[in-house]
Amino acid sequence: MFDSIRTKYRSWKTYQQTVNELSRLSNRELNDIGIGRGDIRFVARQQII
Repeated sequence: MFDSIRTKYRSWKTYQQTVNELSRLSNRELNDIGIGRGDIRFVARQQII
């Protein structure tokens, strides 16, 4: 049970960190890596799957 909670927490932290890091980038930097500002949360979710 605790392993499941720990895994979910780590996944959530990874998601939050990815969202925060991508959100700090300018629109131009995001465009350079092929991500639109509206796609940040989608991209972050893909990183934890």
